[in-house]
Formats: sequence, C-alpha cells, structure tokens
Amino acid sequence: MPVIATAAWSIARPVADRFPAEGSGLARYAAVFRGVEVNTTFYRRHRRDTFARWAASVPEDFRFALKIPQEITHDMRLAGIGERFASFIDEIAPLKRKLGPLLCQLPPSLPFDGARAQEAFAEMRRLYSGPLAIEPRHRTWAGAAAQALFARFSIDRVLADPPVVWDAAQFSGPVRYLRLHGRPKLYHSPYSPAEVDAFLERLADDGWCVFDNTASGAATVNALETLERHAALEAAEPMRRGKRYPAENMDAGRLS
Repeated sequence: MPVIATAAWSIARPVADRFPAEGSGLARYAAVFRGVEVNTTFYRRHRRDTFARWAASVPEDFRFALKIPQEITHDMRLAGIGERFASFIDEIAPLKRKLGPLLCQLPPSLPFDGARAQEAFAEMRRLYSGPLAIEPRHRTWAGAAAQALFARFSIDRVLADPPVVWDAAQFSGPVRYLRLHGRPKLYHSPYSPAEVDAFLERLADDGWCVFDNTASGAATVNALETLERHAALEAAEPMRRGKRYPAENMDAGRLS
C-alpha cells in the first residue's frame, strides 16, 4: 500500500476530530497516517535524540521521509558532499527501520553537470542504500544523461505539481514519489477528488504521495480524502496496480 502523507505533521483544525485527542502532535498524526515528509532537516540539524524520540512516538510501520539538508543541495550545490552527507546519515541513524526515502530537492539555479552529479550520487549511495528521490528544478535535468544517472544509482524522479522539469507525460510507469504543492496558489490550493484520483492512478504500490499545500491547512484535508479514495479505488479495481497509464489520459499541464 502506498504512503499517503503531508509535509510536516500539523493537523488542520477543521479535521482535528479525525485524530486522537490526546498525545503529541506527531503521535496523533501517526495514529491516522503511515508516513510524514520532514522538511525541517533541510533547514537545520537535529540532535540524534530528537530522531530517537520521533521513532519512539510512532507505530512500527510508520516511516519518515527526510529532506536532505540545503547545505548539501543549495550551498555546496552537490560538490564535495561526502563529509556532510556522512554526518547527516549519522544524525538520522536513530530512526532505524522507520527511516523512509531521502528527498533531494535541488535549487532552480543548479543546472545538470554530469561529473558533479555522478560524484554526488556515488557518495550518497556509498553511505545510504535506501530509497532516494530527486526533485531538480532546472530543466537541464530532463536530459538523457541525467536520466541515465538516475537509473544507474536507483534514484526515483519526483513527479511534482505544478511541474517544473518534467510532467506526467514523461513517466511511462508507476511513480514512486509524488509531491503536490497546490495549484493555482502554491502551498495553498486544495486538490479536487478528480485530481486526486488521477494522481492515485499514477502511484506505485510502494510509492509516496505527499501533500505540500500546508499553508492553508488543505494538505491534511486532502491527505485524509486520499486515504479514503485510495481504499475505494482498490476495492473497485484491485488489479489496477502495475499497469502503464497512458499520458493522454491526464492533463499533463495540470496533473504533473
């Protein structure tokens, strides 16, 4: 079953009654969802005991997707990242089996450089063998050379909405990581049931669907609706997964 999650574990007031009344915010969130995307790791370091406390607050099947620090992606711009990435992996080690994908979001100003990317990905894979997703924001990352490196190092491309580098038409199979930022107003606008269904048709069995339209509280609402709609879709069409879904069935300009 895919992981339906939000960016951070805040609970919107209109749906607060869908969660337990007692416990920490994370514990309440984890009683309903099976994963969360943590963006604070992008902005600052956390103590190892913080990750240990998070792990102790959630069920065994809960997973944390962590955003790779901006020191690595934005300040160092993927160059010479070995030491800093190693320290990051050491910091998050207390999550143990509850560690999910690492998200590598690149700045819009960083174009594809094959030698630099290969060196960075090799360092990441030397230190970390788990799921790794990339969300570049410079169009040069859409080229064949970049795609070849993603395949070589088993890095999943993020399908983001709104699209920047690639859209749904450039995914021939199930998507492992969806990031839905909200449209037309970034980080605010909710998604309609029809839009959610179209994204779910793209999502891999073991994929992640993360709602990042958190500024208005829409993320929690959309995530709860998506849990319900995924269950309904599975009941109606249990053999759906694993198929290829033609891009023409989607509005590539809207659903990507």
